[in-house]
Amino acid sequence: MRTRSSHASRSSNGALRAVSAGSGHRDERETASVEPFDDVSESGVPHHAGAHGLNGQGGPSGAHVASETQHEPLSPDDPFAPLPFNPYKGNRGLTRAWHAMKNSFAGFRVAIREESAFRQELTLAAILLPCGVLVPVDPVSRVLLLGSVLLVLIVELLNSSVEAAIDRISLERHELSRRAKDLGSAAVMVALGMCVMTWALIVGPLLVHWVKAWL
Repeated sequence: MRTRSSHASRSSNGALRAVSAGSGHRDERETASVEPFDDVSESGVPHHAGAHGLNGQGGPSGAHVASETQHEPLSPDDPFAPLPFNPYKGNRGLTRAWHAMKNSFAGFRVAIREESAFRQELTLAAILLPCGVLVPVDPVSRVLLLGSVLLVLIVELLNSSVEAAIDRISLERHELSRRAKDLGSAAVMVALGMCVMTWALIVGPLLVHWVKAWL
C-alpha cells in the first residue's frame, strides 16, 4: 500500500512539471497527478479482515462467530448439569411401583443382615406393636403408640443409610464423617426418647390402675 510520503513526493514532482510546461497545461497535469486516498492507511493501525463479515461480505461467517460465543460444557459438579441416566426413573405406573417395592425389601434385608441396632429395635417393635393394638385406649392414643415405635425404625434406617454413604466415600477417620455419624445417632436417641415418653404417658396410668386393682 502507498504511504503519505510517496504521495507527497509525486505531488511535488507533478507541480514542478506543471510550472515548467506552462500554465496552459497546469490544470490537466495537476488533475492527473492527484490520486485517491482509498488505499492509504496509517502505520500501526491493524487491518481488520473480518470487518465486512458482519454484513455477510467475507470474513468469518455468522455460524463461526456464534460457535465462538457458545459456553463450555457443564461439568458433572455443576448444579445445572443433566443428571446421569437412570433406567428405573423412566418407569411409570405399576412398573415403577414394582421396582420401588423390590428396592424397599432389599433395603430391609440389608438392614436386618448388616445392622445390629436395627435388629434390636425391630425385636422391640415386634413386642410393642401388638401391645399397642391390644391396649384399651382411644384411637388417637393408639396411633401415637404405634407411630412412636415406627418412627424409631424409620430414623434408624435413615441413620444406617447415612453411615453407608459416608463409608462409601471414604473409610478414613475424619472429623466431618464422625460428626455426621454422631448426628445420626443423636436422631435415633431422640426418636427412642419420644417413644418411651409416649408409652409412659399413655400406658403408664393404665398400668398403675391395673396394679392397684390387683392389690
